Amino acid sequence: MALGRVLRCQRKLARMTQEELGLTADVQRNFVSEIERGQKQASVVTLFKLATALRLEPHEFVRLISEEMKPR
Repeated sequence: MALGRVLRCQRKLARMTQEELGLTADVQRNFVSEIERGQKQASVVTLFKLATALRLEPHEFVRLISEEMKPR
Protein backbone atom coordinates (compact mmCIF):
# COMPACT_ATOMS: atom_id res chain seq x y z
CA MET A 1 0.00 0.00 0.00
CA ALA A 2 2.88 2.40 0.73
CA LEU A 3 4.10 2.16 -2.86
CA GLY A 4 0.62 2.90 -4.18
CA ARG A 5 0.15 5.95 -1.94
CA VAL A 6 3.56 7.37 -2.87
CA LEU A 7 3.07 6.64 -6.55
CA ARG A 8 -0.32 8.38 -6.64
CA CYS A 9 1.00 11.38 -4.70
CA GLN A 10 4.08 11.78 -6.89
CA ARG A 11 2.06 11.29 -10.07
CA LYS A 12 -0.34 14.03 -9.04
CA LEU A 13 2.54 16.33 -8.05
CA ALA A 14 3.95 15.73 -11.54
CA ARG A 15 0.48 16.58 -12.95
CA MET A 16 0.34 13.33 -14.88
CA THR A 17 -2.57 11.03 -15.56
CA GLN A 18 -2.16 7.29 -15.07
CA GLU A 19 -2.11 6.95 -18.83
CA GLU A 20 0.62 9.59 -19.25
CA LEU A 21 2.71 7.95 -16.55
CA GLY A 22 2.21 4.54 -18.12
CA LEU A 23 3.25 5.77 -21.55
CA THR A 24 6.29 7.62 -20.20
CA ALA A 25 7.38 4.69 -18.02
CA ASP A 26 6.53 2.06 -20.66
CA VAL A 27 4.03 0.22 -18.44
CA GLN A 28 0.33 -0.37 -18.93
CA ARG A 29 -2.06 2.26 -17.55
CA ASN A 30 -4.08 -0.43 -15.78
CA PHE A 31 -0.89 -1.66 -14.07
CA VAL A 32 -0.28 1.88 -12.73
CA SER A 33 -3.85 1.84 -11.42
CA GLU A 34 -3.40 -1.57 -9.80
CA ILE A 35 -0.19 -0.46 -8.09
CA GLU A 36 -1.86 2.69 -6.80
CA ARG A 37 -4.75 0.63 -5.39
CA GLY A 38 -2.35 -1.83 -3.73
CA GLN A 39 -3.48 -4.73 -5.89
CA LYS A 40 -0.11 -5.27 -7.58
CA GLN A 41 3.54 -4.81 -6.64
CA ALA A 42 6.22 -3.53 -8.98
CA SER A 43 9.56 -5.11 -9.78
CA VAL A 44 12.75 -3.16 -9.20
CA VAL A 45 12.98 -2.49 -12.93
CA THR A 46 9.44 -1.08 -12.94
CA LEU A 47 10.18 1.05 -9.87
CA PHE A 48 13.13 2.56 -11.73
CA LYS A 49 10.98 3.20 -14.81
CA LEU A 50 8.28 4.88 -12.72
CA ALA A 51 10.80 6.99 -10.81
CA THR A 52 12.46 8.13 -14.02
CA ALA A 53 9.10 8.97 -15.59
CA LEU A 54 8.24 11.03 -12.51
CA ARG A 55 11.63 12.79 -12.77
CA LEU A 56 12.79 11.35 -9.46
CA GLU A 57 16.04 9.64 -8.70
CA PRO A 58 15.21 5.97 -8.00
CA HIS A 59 16.84 6.14 -4.56
CA GLU A 60 14.63 9.14 -3.69
CA PHE A 61 11.51 7.26 -4.80
CA VAL A 62 12.50 4.29 -2.64
CA ARG A 63 13.19 6.64 0.29
CA LEU A 64 9.70 8.14 -0.02
CA ILE A 65 8.20 4.63 0.00
CA SER A 66 10.28 3.71 3.03
CA GLU A 67 9.12 6.83 4.89
CA GLU A 68 5.50 5.99 4.05
CA MET A 69 5.96 2.53 5.57
CA LYS A 70 7.12 3.86 8.96
CA PRO A 71 4.55 3.77 11.75
CA ARG A 72 3.12 7.14 12.66
